[in-house]
Amino acid sequence: MTTQVGMIGVGLMGHGIARNVLKAGFGLHFLEHAGNQPVEDLLGAGAVAYANVQQVAQASNVLILCVTGAPEVQAILTGEQGALAALRPGTVVVDCSTSVPAVSKRMAQLVAQAGAAYLDAPMTRTAQAAHDGTLHLLVGGDAQVLEQVRPVLDAFTEKVHHVGDVGNGHSLKLLHNFVSLGSIALIAEAAACAEHNGVDPATFVEVLAAGGGAGVPLERLRPYITAQDASSLPFFMANAQKDLGYYVQMAGDSDSAQRIGQAVEHTYEAAVQSGGPQTYVPELVRLLAERH
Repeated sequence: MTTQVGMIGVGLMGHGIARNVLKAGFGLHFLEHAGNQPVEDLLGAGAVAYANVQQVAQASNVLILCVTGAPEVQAILTGEQGALAALRPGTVVVDCSTSVPAVSKRMAQLVAQAGAAYLDAPMTRTAQAAHDGTLHLLVGGDAQVLEQVRPVLDAFTEKVHHVGDVGNGHSLKLLHNFVSLGSIALIAEAAACAEHNGVDPATFVEVLAAGGGAGVPLERLRPYITAQDASSLPFFMANAQKDLGYYVQMAGDSDSAQRIGQAVEHTYEAAVQSGGPQTYVPELVRLLAERH
C-alpha cells in the first residue's frame, strides 16, 4: 500500500499541514469537523473527507493528529468509535498536538497493543510556517519508526528533531512554550507598567531590543506594543492557558519547581476571563494595562 495520510484536525495549523502533504504527492484522508478551516482547496486537490475517525484510520497508514490537547487525543484514539479499533497493522500515529507526556506514554502503549506505532511530534512555529511547510517538530519515539514516516514529515517541516523516547517530544514542547509564553507575559507586564508611567512605547521597545530584552518574544510583541497590531502572533489566549496548565501539571508530576509557572498560568487565566478565550496573546499588553 502506498503511503496514505490520515488527518484528524484540519484547523489553523492542520490545514497548512494537509496542503503540503497533498503537494508532496501523498494521498490525504481527513475527518469532517466543524473546527476545520475551509477545505475546498483540499478536496479540489484530491483529498477525501470522512464522517468519522474510524473511516479515516482505515484509509490511512500514517495518521496525523493535530487537535487541541490531551483530552481530544484520548477521545480520538480510545473513545467510543475511536481509531484504536480501526488502525491498520503497521500504521504510524503521529501526534502533533500539544499534550501531556504521561498521556503520550499511555497512548503509545495502547497503540502498540493494536499493532501500530506512536510518535509524539508536537510543533513549534506558527500557522504561517504550517502553510509554508517550515514547521519544526520535536519527535519522541523509536528512531526507525521516525525514519519510516520522515518523507511525510518532510512535506511540512523545515526541521525534525528526534528528542528521544515517547513523551520527550511533549515534554520539550511544554518547556519551550513555558519559556516562550512566560517571556511574553514578562514583557507584556513591563509594557503595561511602562504605559502607566508615561514611557513612549516605541522607546520602550527600542531600549529592550538593544539590551537584555532582545529576542523573539519581544519581536512577537513589538507590533502590538507600538501599533496595537496583534496579527504577529495569532495564538489564542485559551491555548496559552491550556499549555501553561499542562506545563504546571508536568512540573508537579516530576516534583519540579513551579512557582513561576503557576504565576504565568494565572496571568493567562485572568486574561482569558477578562478578554475572552479567542483573544490573541499580544493583547495581554492591553489586558494587563486595564487591570488598574
